[in-house]
This record gives sequence, structure tokens and C-alpha cells, in this order.
Amino acid sequence: MRKKVSWLFITAFITVVAISFAFFIDKVTVTASNIALSNQGWHANFSTPLKKEAIGSDDLYITDRNGKQVTAEVTLENAGKTLYVKGLSPGAYTLHVQKNAFNGKVLKSLPIDEIKFTIHETIESIASVKELEAYFERAKSMQQSNPTVTEEREDSATSNTATLESAKSSSSDHSTTNNQVEGVDEADSVKTDGNYIYTVMGNNKVTITDIRDPKKIRKASEIKMEEEFYPSQLFLHGDTLIVLGEKYEPYNNDEDTNEARISRPMNGMTTVRMYNVLNPKTPKLIREIGAEGYLNGARKTGDMLYFVTNVQPNFWIMNEIDGDTLRPRVYDSIVGDDPELIDYKDIAILPGAMEPTYSVITAIDLSSLVEGKVVTKGYLGGSEQLYMSEDNLYLTATIYETNASTSNKMIWNPGTANSELFKFTLNKTTVTFQNSATLKGHLLNQFSMDEHNGYFRAVTTEGNMWDDKKPSKNHLFILDENLNTTGSVEGLAKGERIYSARFMGDKAYMVTFRETDPLFVIDVADPTAPKVLGELKIPGFSNYLHPLDENHLIGFGYETVAEKNPQGGEPLILTMGMKVSLFDVTDFNNPKEKDTEIIGGRGTYSQIQYDHKALFQHEGRNLYGFPVSIYDEIGKDHNIDFQSSGALVYEITPEHGIVLKGDLLKVKSRGEQYGDWEKEIQRMLYSKDILYTVSMKEINNYSLDTYAPIGSLQID
Repeated sequence: MRKKVSWLFITAFITVVAISFAFFIDKVTVTASNIALSNQGWHANFSTPLKKEAIGSDDLYITDRNGKQVTAEVTLENAGKTLYVKGLSPGAYTLHVQKNAFNGKVLKSLPIDEIKFTIHETIESIASVKELEAYFERAKSMQQSNPTVTEEREDSATSNTATLESAKSSSSDHSTTNNQVEGVDEADSVKTDGNYIYTVMGNNKVTITDIRDPKKIRKASEIKMEEEFYPSQLFLHGDTLIVLGEKYEPYNNDEDTNEARISRPMNGMTTVRMYNVLNPKTPKLIREIGAEGYLNGARKTGDMLYFVTNVQPNFWIMNEIDGDTLRPRVYDSIVGDDPELIDYKDIAILPGAMEPTYSVITAIDLSSLVEGKVVTKGYLGGSEQLYMSEDNLYLTATIYETNASTSNKMIWNPGTANSELFKFTLNKTTVTFQNSATLKGHLLNQFSMDEHNGYFRAVTTEGNMWDDKKPSKNHLFILDENLNTTGSVEGLAKGERIYSARFMGDKAYMVTFRETDPLFVIDVADPTAPKVLGELKIPGFSNYLHPLDENHLIGFGYETVAEKNPQGGEPLILTMGMKVSLFDVTDFNNPKEKDTEIIGGRGTYSQIQYDHKALFQHEGRNLYGFPVSIYDEIGKDHNIDFQSSGALVYEITPEHGIVLKGDLLKVKSRGEQYGDWEKEIQRMLYSKDILYTVSMKEINNYSLDTYAPIGSLQID
């Protein structure tokens, strides 16, 4: 496990260092992709502003592949630091930049005064290993000349959004996953079909529990995995159990160089294993499919399963290994026993891509498990967040701009992060790149995005809320099916950042925070003219919003208090107990906090605050529950003390507010300082009128009428 964590840390560090292809021009840096689409145009970001009057002069111009100067629509934005080029036909071009094109102090010299780029009608496949090596060679050169990177990034908070329909439980007699989009299932560590519970809890195996007789729940079977396979998530598809996990294999001796062992000790492949569980007592492996890289996300809709991996090949030692190994590997047990390299025709460069990383998209037809078609394609350009509707897949990548300091070091400034958005259309196993766009600011996670009536909506935070000179601000953007911006609301809550958001049809709800929690109500019915209708400011904040009905929202977050800062200046904001809020948005212009529940004190936490799948809900009974660990503050030095852990279940209605129904907390024993993490509840679900709680070690069940315990089963 230590090797695995080390490799993930190295990958994350290298990705930050190599986040863009940078040309160094004295103390001027330029970040730019070498590929763009004709309908989107090309742009480059400079650390020093350019002169507007330099455009079209001998100091700033564009030539084609023959060296002939061409006419294009060239504009400057971002105070002259971003140059946009539009109106060019597909082909190869060069931007020429002389030192006199820059504002301010005259530069002594420009070691690099030509920036080459190519305009395409659509993305094209990689033609050869030489073209692939050229892409990674740029990243390698940049790393070798790249000064020390200083990270000043603040911890990102969780933000969650979903549609009202998807938030509601199924009308069936058992729990379903709290998915973001109706009709699109998400993988989770626990699944149930009402008769059996399927769990994977980090113990290298999948446990199947028979719950048909609630008084005698028992283990039906276990699927034990080999040491190199780490199962983590599950899907249920009829009588098929789908297990997703990471599979690691040692490098072959032919490639076992010192550099390879240090930089990446194992080959990692996201693997999908399909088991026939028609008889859950004897699950049978049907097929195994894999794609190199760590899992970004997985979704299932109808008979189709899609998953995306991110992989960074050994490009920094590519002179010592076969260039073909720059291609990701894929595996299908039906095809053969060994992984194969993705064909060049299935590799393309995403427009605006600058990262030495692939986003690998795999589509699996589940209609025939043995003969179902599998298609995998690799796209050069990293991805972070993933959103999927039934028809489209969206990936995002953060673009970090770099600034040159007086010490000639490159400082990573979290206030200059924008987001690249990539859209893919889905037609069974045919996944087609459709378009891309750039959004100001960065998206927190998958829930910062939403698709409705053909329009894509997103909320972003631009800048750093602790930067007094250039404080953060928050935006909402609406894009059409071609990712052209149709409308926006920009500059909200300056000096704050987004903590949660919720898109519900024609309304959007967004929570920002610094000292208080402003809940914004935004009308997005007209894609060309979204507007803020109302705003509510209250203590604390919600980092997960869940729709109760069309006029009410449930907020899960924290209570906060302000303390005097002994050093002067702004007050210190202290996070206290967990807070559950019931918001009434019947009057969009005047949202209200109708009821609240404060749980525990400082240090209290719940998975629901960072993982929406941890929410238990029973629509018929108006029940909402979550795992929780209770802490409280002792003394005057803000020390915290563990009190209890377990789960809480509330009945939440507009008529009666938030009412505690089930207290499943276990009080700490004498001398116990922390909860038993192996027995801490991870998920809650129901089947018929029985509630089940699942931890790594055990499953317990209770009556949904009285919450009296019924039984317990040790699963590990």
C-alpha cells in the first residue's frame, strides 16, 4: 500500500510541475497549447502584458507554414496577458513575438521569439510514434528547465449539485445510490438488490450478504482478490456484479531501470471484473477488462458502462525505453491474456491540452457480457472532474498560469486558474469528441456542472479569497450544445468561494463562504439572461445541498463562530458542530432558513459533507440519515474530545421541519480517544422496513419503525 501511495504522490507532484508547456523569455513566461480547433481559436497566456498597438506590426504577427504573414482576428484580454487568435483556416502557423511587443520595461533579449501552433477542423489521431514523442518531448524539456515551484494552494472544499429527480430514492422497496443524474448510476462501495448486500470496504475482497431473512442475516459468499488487485467500487446490472479496482503489476525486467523503479514502481491499471451472481452463493467471473491509469470516474446508463482513467507514461525517461510505451495499455480477457498498447488511430490530442497525461475513456456494452463490444480511446490532456448525462460526457482540466518572480523562480498562483471543458457525445460504444471551451475560474468537482434541456451550466470560483489585492469572485456560466456561452452571472460574493451548489431545473442554488453563508437563488430559465433573485446570509455554511421538494432544500455543513483575532484584522472563523439546515425557497426573492439542527461540537464530522453517496434517504417515510462521529470542545484552548460515533436518521418535511427519528450512536467506552475506524458506519440502506448499517467489519440492522436493533453480522 505504501508503494501505491508514493506513486500517487509522485504523479500528483509531476502533474503540477508539468501542468503546462512553458517557454521562458528572460522573466517572461508563455503557456500555450500547440493545437486548437478552428471554431474555438487559439490562445496564449503571457506573464507580462502585451501592447495592443503591437498587433499586426513587425513586433507581433502570424505566419503560415510557408513563412507568409497571414491576416487573423487577434485580440488581447486579461489586461493584455492573454492573446486570442481566431479566423484561421486549418493548418500550421507561427506566432512571432519581439521584445518591443511587451508593455513596461524593455527586455534585453528574447531567446525564443516564435511559438508554433496548429489549427484543426476537429481533433485528429496521432500518426506515428515520432508525433507522440514530440508531444512528450516538450513536457520533458519544460521540466528540465523548470525552476522550483512554490505551492500556495488552499484546501478545496466539497461542492455538490444534482437534479431534483435524481436526488429522490427509487419508489422500489430498497435503497439505491444517491446519484447525481437521473438515469445515470454511479459506482459505490455498497450496492443492494433488496435481497443481498454487496460490499467492498478496502479489505481486498467483496462480501455478499443474504438479508432475505432480517432476523438471520448471513454471509452468502466472498470474492477474494489477489494481492495485486485492490477493489474499490461496485455496480449491479441485473444478475451481474461489476467490480472496479486497481491492479498493479511489476515492471518487466527489460524496462526495470533505476529511473523506472524510482519514478513509478508499479504499472497501474483500472480493472473491471464482471461476475455472474444469479446464485450469489457461487459468483462466477465472466470477463475482465482494463485500461491503464487511475480511475477518474465511472457511470452506467442502460446497458452501457463508461469509465475514465488518467495515466502519465514514463516520458521523462523515454530516451531509455521503447517509444511505443508512451501509449497506454488496455486489456480484455476475451481477446487475450496480456495487455496491449492502444492503437495510434485511437489516440488524439485534445485542443488546448498541455499536460503530459492521458484521459482514457472506455465504453463497455453490457447487453452481452461475453461478446459485448469494448472501445477504448486515449486523449492527450489531463482531466480532473467528470460529469455525465445519458447523452454526453464532460471532462474538465484546470489551467494554472505561472508568474515569474524577481528571484527568477516560478510561483504557482492559485488565483490564476481557469478551466478547460471537453464535451464528448455518447452513442453506445461510440464516444465522439464534440467540442471544448474555456471557463474563467476553477470547478470544485463533478457537482459544479449540470446539463438541462441541451444547455450546460457550471459554477466556478476565480481567484484566491485570501488575496486582498485581487480577491476571489464567483461565476455561473450557461453554454449551448456547441459550448458557446449564451449567458452568465459573474462577480458574485467577492472575497469568498463556492462551497456547494445545486441545479434544480430552472433554478440554481449556490453557497459561498468566508464569514457567513450566503445562499444565492439564481434564475436560469432563460439561458441568455440568468439573474440572481435572492440571497440569504446566515452563520455557518453548507457544503452539500439536497433537494427536499421544488421549494425546499436540505443543507449539510457546519456551524461557525467568529472570534476576535489576537493579532488584529479580520476575526478568526472557527468551525463548530455539524449543521443541518432546512431552507425554504418558496419565495425566490426571499429565501429563509426554516429549521436547523446542530450536531456535536468542534471536530464533529460526517461523510455526507464530502461524499454525497453517504446520504441515506427513504422517500416514502421522508427519512434522511448519515454516518457521523461526534466530538466536542474541552477547555479554552479549542482541544477536542471524542464522544460517540454511529449514525443519525431524521424525518425532514416542510410541515414539521427536522425531527430526529433514529439515534444509532455508540457512546465511547472509558479511555477511548477515537472511534474504531473499522467499525465506523460507512453506508446506510434499507430493504422493505429494515434499516441496515455497513462498516468495514460488520453489518447491523434495525427496525425502521422503532429503530430497535435486530441483529448483527461480522463480515470480516
